[in-house]
Amino acid sequence: MPTSFPRDRFDDVPRQPARVGAHRAEQPRTPRGVVLMWAALATVILMIAGILGFLVLSQRTGIVPDPPQAEPTVAPVVDTEYTVLVLNGTSTSGVAEEVAAQLVAAGWEEGSVIPSDSSATDFPETTVYYASPEEEAAALGVAQAIGGARTEQSDQYDQPGDEEKELTVVVGLDRVSAG
Repeated sequence: MPTSFPRDRFDDVPRQPARVGAHRAEQPRTPRGVVLMWAALATVILMIAGILGFLVLSQRTGIVPDPPQAEPTVAPVVDTEYTVLVLNGTSTSGVAEEVAAQLVAAGWEEGSVIPSDSSATDFPETTVYYASPEEEAAALGVAQAIGGARTEQSDQYDQPGDEEKELTVVVGLDRVSAG
């Protein structure tokens, strides 16, 4: 292998060469406020796009449920053809008679309103019981006539084989504490 090579132009390169070729200038710095503004704008645009996308997809796939439909309400009807059994569900005497007097004042005949005692003396809330859905309006009318009460469909107080229209009011402790 030869140890000496012929001289060429690269052998004469100076130790501190001068610059050769095009040099690029530094890019001017973008102010931080502009960068922050662009980042905020991009964030807002992405959030709006996400919300709109969710709304469109939720309507297609049914993710968002339909609002609940309002149940039909029954208007109270004061029907004096019903016999009303008023039971005292408290330990205070005379409460059933007071409620019966309110019903008589509202238009029921004295013979069709029957006050009596209940087997329970700690009934919490005054309730008007009716046997079938057709009687709900009349039960609401009784509840309204006595100054407000809860209504509930139940066959607990229904007399089997009895063809007479009958509602049952159980007077609760809420009437005694209310005065």
